[in-house]
Amino acid sequence: MTLPDPRCAGALVLLATFTPADARERDHAEAIAALLQTTPDPFSRAQFIPGHLTASAFVVDPPRSRVLLILHAKLHRWLQPGGHIEPGDADLLAAARREVQEETGLGKLRLLGAPLDVDVHLIPAHKGDPAHRHYDVRFLFEATGRLVRAADDAVQAKWVALDAVGNIGSDESVMRAVRKIRGLWRKA
Repeated sequence: MTLPDPRCAGALVLLATFTPADARERDHAEAIAALLQTTPDPFSRAQFIPGHLTASAFVVDPPRSRVLLILHAKLHRWLQPGGHIEPGDADLLAAARREVQEETGLGKLRLLGAPLDVDVHLIPAHKGDPAHRHYDVRFLFEATGRLVRAADDAVQAKWVALDAVGNIGSDESVMRAVRKIRGLWRKA
């Protein structure tokens, strides 16, 4: 098998380190692996069938009591920072870091978990792009600072208490990742 983009091999290795928590996560991880192995350009935002890879980040503050969320301009929901893979991104981790900086201004991040979560979700049609799927690989970082500003795809950026994420209009995939984060602190 010839992989179309040299980043595919690294993404497959990274994905192999992910331990799914349940059957749904296993299905998502398998779908991402299949995308990497069977589509011509899985990193391209122009690949709509079946979709393309994205990278995102759950960022906690230094006390690890709050998570950084953005109010997404197009989706109108509170989500973790993240988005499309750019040609200059060395890998999924670099893409996640770049997205955090672009959307929130945070540049110094300490990696805590790679990957924390995976998710496949439908993106509605918007400005000429058809509805399509995002195959999202999600990382966990700790911020070294707390000052954030919304930019790029974010209308707002703010720190939200881990226990309050369910009260602000996030989707189930965000809630699932936050439950994982809270579980990590309980185990430590």
